[in-house]
Amino acid sequence: MCKERPCLQPQIFSYRKKDYIALSGEKFDKVGIILQGEATVNKENVAGNRTMMTLLKPGDMFGEIIAFSDKSIWPATVQAVEACDVLFLSKDKITGACQKACPWHTMIIRNMLKIISEKALMLNRKVEYMALIGVRQKIATYLLEQYKITKSKTFLLPVNRQELAEFLNVSRPSLSREMCRMRDEGIIDFHMSTIKILDLDVLKECTLHTSLR
Repeated sequence: MCKERPCLQPQIFSYRKKDYIALSGEKFDKVGIILQGEATVNKENVAGNRTMMTLLKPGDMFGEIIAFSDKSIWPATVQAVEACDVLFLSKDKITGACQKACPWHTMIIRNMLKIISEKALMLNRKVEYMALIGVRQKIATYLLEQYKITKSKTFLLPVNRQELAEFLNVSRPSLSREMCRMRDEGIIDFHMSTIKILDLDVLKECTLHTSLR
């Protein structure tokens, strides 16, 4: 890749499971692209509670918003959840003029604008989940969203339980307890990452329920 795009001068680094790719509070003036493996973007509040902002998969980009801001200080932590290969591009190489007038700069900028738009929508989605009160309400809303995406009452969760708990901003034990209650009540069934909606109407009603349970 480096030979094909010398003007961009990409750098590729490999990380082991649980390695930190970027740390909150550090200067970050590059754009990262996951080539292989998965990583999470996590944010901690002043109390030390961690929230998973997003799960990065191959092809996903991170750092593009911060790299081109005035502060260039990374506000979250990126951690490998499995062995990862990450390609980094310097912001100066992206915005700099290309003497060969190659199409890669235009393609990258277009992709970055698309990704920024998608992340803005994802942030809006995250805020909507944070506005929900009950654990069951959050779970039901998320499962209905996956049902609409997959168009099936049986589907695989795109994240594991811990990642789901962090995304919904609930504790892992609370998530597991409530899912078991919903299974006992005949609303859903599940085995590992496979979810089956048994009563769609009741699940929809759960999205309107604001119990703190």
